[in-house]
Amino acid sequence: MEVCKASNDTPLLSVFVCDGAGSAPLSRKGVDVATVAAVAFWESVRQRAPTVALDESLAQALVLSVREALQQEAQQSRRPLRDYACTFLGVLGSPTCTLAFQIGDGGIVLDCGQGLELALEPMTGEYANMTHFITQDDALDVLECKVYKQVAQRVAVFTDGIQRLALNMAQGTAHEPFFRPFFSGLLRATAQQREGLQGLLHHFLDSPAVNERTDDDKTLALAVWSEGDPGEEDADEARARHSTSQDDGRREGAV
Repeated sequence: MEVCKASNDTPLLSVFVCDGAGSAPLSRKGVDVATVAAVAFWESVRQRAPTVALDESLAQALVLSVREALQQEAQQSRRPLRDYACTFLGVLGSPTCTLAFQIGDGGIVLDCGQGLELALEPMTGEYANMTHFITQDDALDVLECKVYKQVAQRVAVFTDGIQRLALNMAQGTAHEPFFRPFFSGLLRATAQQREGLQGLLHHFLDSPAVNERTDDDKTLALAVWSEGDPGEEDADEARARHSTSQDDGRREGAV
């Protein structure tokens, strides 16, 4: 996750979350390559353009760039691309627009002025416990995108280990009580206090209460939009406050 600026100083938010396939022997490497490639692509886009169009074509270009990096890694290692299988989802945001995109399971929850909502339905495959991966030949076909013409005031991106806690699965909606304390804490925290939020989030994700409800690895990235700041940091650096944590780094990654 990163808060940065376009070449015209517009504040921008980027969140990329990947979850490696348990059956893929090099999925952890796939997660690393995918997240690094996504960051590099986004850096190139925002630095060369005064404004960034957050639309489906940008998400498609991002996926193609990430796939190219994964293919290069596979060729150099003389391994099949499927060995690096991982999901790929995230959010790109500006003060006037928000783009959510997803390949695979996991979830994206946003508040663009109408309350928390599930941006895209988590993907499942033909059979139970199956999903889609960015390494598939048809990755662009299964890619799902949604564009909001508003700033995302609250953002949460997470892997499938969080789904049962964060979503009302039957209704396909966000479970507001799960997110409320996280977002409230981010909004109230000073710059100094936010340094400890990631540790608190990690502790929560690895707590018995959470582990009793899921046996999967868990990654959760959170951000809130803020026009002001209760701390002492510069206002331009306080536009978005964020925290990211994961309870196991073996096959997951968030940037």
